[in-house]
Amino acid sequence: MKPVVFIDKIVPAEVEAYIAEYCEIDKWTSEAPIPRDVLLNKLEKANGLLTSNARIDAELLEHSPQLQAVSSISVGYNHFDIAAMQRRGVIGTNTPHVLNDTVADLVLALMLGTARRVAELDCYVKEGRWKPGDGATLFGTDVHHASLGIIGMGRIGESIAKRARFGFDMDVSYYNRSRKPNVEEQLGVRYSPLNELLAESDFIVLMAPLNEATQRMIGRTQFQLMKPSAIFINASRGQTVDEEALIEALQEGWISAAGLDVYEKEPLDPAHPFLSMPNVLTLPHIGSATAKTRFDMGMLAAQNLVAALNGLTPPNLVEEFQ
Repeated sequence: MKPVVFIDKIVPAEVEAYIAEYCEIDKWTSEAPIPRDVLLNKLEKANGLLTSNARIDAELLEHSPQLQAVSSISVGYNHFDIAAMQRRGVIGTNTPHVLNDTVADLVLALMLGTARRVAELDCYVKEGRWKPGDGATLFGTDVHHASLGIIGMGRIGESIAKRARFGFDMDVSYYNRSRKPNVEEQLGVRYSPLNELLAESDFIVLMAPLNEATQRMIGRTQFQLMKPSAIFINASRGQTVDEEALIEALQEGWISAAGLDVYEKEPLDPAHPFLSMPNVLTLPHIGSATAKTRFDMGMLAAQNLVAALNGLTPPNLVEEFQ
């Protein structure tokens, strides 16, 4: 008998067909997110779950007596309650590496967009406010030859550093929980203690994973260390930043601008202060959102799940289950 898999979101037909070769499939067919109570009901007979952000906690596991594996179509897996899954013997997988270049591209877009005020000045033109003699009121900040500090030198951080060093001749430093001498040699970047990186960088990119150690790791103290001209970019997780402190930093002029793809609560409330700040570029958490990358992520997640349910070691078992 084939194992039963529930897919809680619409995935490409090829991804679904791959899973169907090895498993029986039940699936959610609406573009709207699946309601929690429906998901719990659907998992009563499932051996595997393919998801991107379902909260895997004790409640869900209680409703899933046959569940063996959860495959997340994401790099981050902070929606996994690791301890609860370990107690139940349910393993988890993710989809690292396939989105490195796509996310790095977006980070560079955020850097360029904030520095050259792209969205702000697009509105300026479309609203008919462009007039002769505007001059310095339209000036931005150079990205080329500026200093970049990257917090979190994982694979995505390395891809950002490569673009910055060899595409824009930037002076790149990084802070990470462990040094990476090979990366330093290959890319010509240097390790810097966090406070020094914050104080010296023209652009600061946060790419740290979300965990207990990185929860709100950038707050009031860190923003006050930055240059008044600094531009802050966050494409990691919203919870790695104290959002109230970031708002204060922008309002008080501790930093110049911010480019954000992630937030503490998503979607943003229409009344959120970020939405009325012309020096904040706000994107709707689209780091990996290209058709090719999302397809590759879905297929890798399917391969992870099929392997797990057939007694094999998945290609991308998250480290807590290794």
